[in-house]
Amino acid sequence: MAVLAETGSNPDVDLLYDINGLAKDAPHWFDRVMEYVGEYGILLGMVLLVLWCWWSGRRRGGEDAASSVAALLWAPLAAALAVLVNIPIRGFVERPRPFRTHDGLEVLVSGKTDYSFVSDHATITMAMAVALFVANRKFGVIGILLALLEGFCRVYMGVHYPTDVVGGFALGTAVALLLSPLAMALLTPLTRAIEESSKGAWLIRARGSEPTGSVVPGARREAAASERDLAA
Repeated sequence: MAVLAETGSNPDVDLLYDINGLAKDAPHWFDRVMEYVGEYGILLGMVLLVLWCWWSGRRRGGEDAASSVAALLWAPLAAALAVLVNIPIRGFVERPRPFRTHDGLEVLVSGKTDYSFVSDHATITMAMAVALFVANRKFGVIGILLALLEGFCRVYMGVHYPTDVVGGFALGTAVALLLSPLAMALLTPLTRAIEESSKGAWLIRARGSEPTGSVVPGARREAAASERDLAA
């Protein structure tokens, strides 16, 4: 497959040099911070954001607690599925890393030998962010901002073209949105079953957070049995 954006006249390459050039002018300690943030920090931050959303949601409870947790479960699953979809895309495009084609880049992370298009980091963070946005608008906006920062970091570090990042954003968004209805249809019955169990209900809602007038998790079967006994 023909390689994308290999000429210096391409705006993609020009923007790459502009953003990566910031790394040359920045202090050494700042580059190290950006290296950690772009390689590991934001991914960890996305996981913690999903956990934070789950923790705050289970404390509120509500009748839609099971579906809310199902939507949160979709966030990491969407990221994993998007990365799997990216495997054949990378193999088809076969775009080398920018530092293998262009000289003078400040590469903050060495040892990258795989193909560049599309960025796994951008794909993962945006897939999680969009799925999180569907589950909770407030946390989702924070996630999208983190995903945008991740994309900037990957170009700043000299390991991706800007279009690698844009492609990752598009792929992550497409997987998270297009497969969300199917994911909810499969995950919601699972979370509802967990909610009704006596041992796993705490994963869906905190104790004492049941909505007014609802039957506490684990007691629905007993209520149904009592109704059958009365009917008999």
